[in-house]
Amino acid sequence: MPASDLSPLHLLNRALKSAAYRVQKYFDLLGRVLVSSVSRPFYGRDLTQQMDTIGVGSLGIVALTGLFTGMVLALQSAVEMRQFGATIYIGRLVGASAVRELGPVLTALMVTGRAGSGMAAQLGAMRITEQIDALETLGVDPVRKLVAPRFLAALIMLPMLTVVTDVIAVIGGLLIAVVKLDLTATLYMRSVYQALADTGFIFRFIPIDLVQGLLKPLVFGGIMALTSCYYGMNARGGTEGVGRAATHAVVTSSILILTTDYLLTQLLIALLVE
Repeated sequence: MPASDLSPLHLLNRALKSAAYRVQKYFDLLGRVLVSSVSRPFYGRDLTQQMDTIGVGSLGIVALTGLFTGMVLALQSAVEMRQFGATIYIGRLVGASAVRELGPVLTALMVTGRAGSGMAAQLGAMRITEQIDALETLGVDPVRKLVAPRFLAALIMLPMLTVVTDVIAVIGGLLIAVVKLDLTATLYMRSVYQALADTGFIFRFIPIDLVQGLLKPLVFGGIMALTSCYYGMNARGGTEGVGRAATHAVVTSSILILTTDYLLTQLLIALLVE
């Protein structure tokens, strides 16, 4: 290899070109998925199966996440709020924090760790064993058959799972408020409602916080499914490649979710609150 090929400038140039190529392939996959999602043929059975895998299969971990998140929020905030005699506002803090931020983000991260890694590993194994190549040989579009159902299932199920997380987080906070803080359930729930009502309503009955809390997981679900499928479809290197694909899918999806969360928060506050 020529010495010039090992220069820092050449290595940087090659790394940037490689990154740009991967980004191009990522958005090319997104475009193909979007087209496949709104055109025939549809694979309804695969969609239903993926909804069960992503949604029903993740209920347990999502419920536990919501329960202990709500309990910890109530416990930690009570320590500070007790100093000011403001423990009656525990419900406001738990409700607002869970619905606006923690519910969507924690749900997306939990589902990414569970279902996203499974998507990447499954598609990676199919790529390594040439099953995807066999589909192409038979005239079946692997993006339409394998990726689009997972993408649509994630878009449908992530908001639903987020609602479960939010509700159980509020219940977890309620348990702490009643058992540890000697608050009544009525006072706590009224405080939760007031926290959601403070930012206003859309169409006079839909809290703006709820809209924000459901738009975020819609985006997060798309990111999780697309990123996991991208790494799975491009897995190389035998069984080790499948493991790398699963790891990269979870790490990259988590980083993209956290980054997108900040950007979406800024955008939604500017559009819906200010």
